Amino acid sequence: MKMQKSEVRLMKGNEALAEAAIRAGLDAYFGYPITPQSEILEYFTEQIPKRHGVVLQAESEVASINMVYGAAGAGARVMTSSSSPGMSLMQEGISYIAAAELPCLLVNVVRGGPGLGTIQPSQGDYFQAVKGGGHGDYRLIVLAPSSVQEMCDFVFDAFKLAEKYRNPAMILTDGALGQMMEKVEFPEEGSLPHQVPDWATTGKKGRERNFITSLHMEPEKMEEINLHLQKKYKVIEENEVRFETFEIDDAEIVLVAFGLPARICQKAVELAREKGIKAGLVRPITLFPFPKKILSDLSKKIDHFLVIELNAGQMVEDVMLAANGKCPVHFKGRMGGMIIQPEEVLEEIEKIIQQPILQE
Repeated sequence: MKMQKSEVRLMKGNEALAEAAIRAGLDAYFGYPITPQSEILEYFTEQIPKRHGVVLQAESEVASINMVYGAAGAGARVMTSSSSPGMSLMQEGISYIAAAELPCLLVNVVRGGPGLGTIQPSQGDYFQAVKGGGHGDYRLIVLAPSSVQEMCDFVFDAFKLAEKYRNPAMILTDGALGQMMEKVEFPEEGSLPHQVPDWATTGKKGRERNFITSLHMEPEKMEEINLHLQKKYKVIEENEVRFETFEIDDAEIVLVAFGLPARICQKAVELAREKGIKAGLVRPITLFPFPKKILSDLSKKIDHFLVIELNAGQMVEDVMLAANGKCPVHFKGRMGGMIIQPEEVLEEIEKIIQQPILQE
């Protein structure tokens, strides 16, 4: 069911995401400043004391993720945000939260790396987000917005999914989307009701105590927990895949891109079509669960996939797995905070279609 929208504003992506979280009934935010996502913490610091909830700047990212762990265990609707190096520091805590099956929202406004890198936009954290950046066999539900409006909307989606599956959900965005300004339509405050779940460690008298942990010393118990988690991830893959397509019905070459590059690729498809090239686009919205089936089906009908990313080639591996050798998969990326242009993508399309197609 779609939520009724109530107010339109011109806002930065980071601020729109923070405002959406408040309207989604956020109980608590714990975080630490790092460019290019610091506006999220700044917005909460200004707005939450006037409205509802708790905001706290922790002494580090390690501290903030463990505060999220505690608040989520008490049944709060809770989140944190950071940018690439800060999210790396949170990986141990994220693994604990996933193993304890606690819902929360994580936001990574990705910047160029590796190392301290640059504050410019990147998609270099794809592997970290979708493969489980911490230790052990766990997965996050990962949503990738491509507009400021989706920076708002996906907050509601992420909380719903996190609470439905008792699993951490991540919004994987980038410094450009976090800083750009666009028109945003917000739902009414309180439009996502939240009740403290019966498994929460609330200290309530008159019932048996709830016990939340990720530590299981007996290997049989740890395997049982792992098998349960893998079964849950399979259910998520079967029910929560989200993607968009553009001009794929007659396409001979299909671009695959997520986030901001997907918008750039849509323009590249339009430019290609103007030149008589039958190009199309698939935009994964959920990076986990990944839209494998649509890509697998397309691989039997098209001549080429071209994956566009702001990294050295990460999602391209998942596209290759989905295609499973049925058609060639090509890659074009920019790194270090450089944003690819539609004309660059068009040039790559033209180069690919001039290549002979290998027959089996």
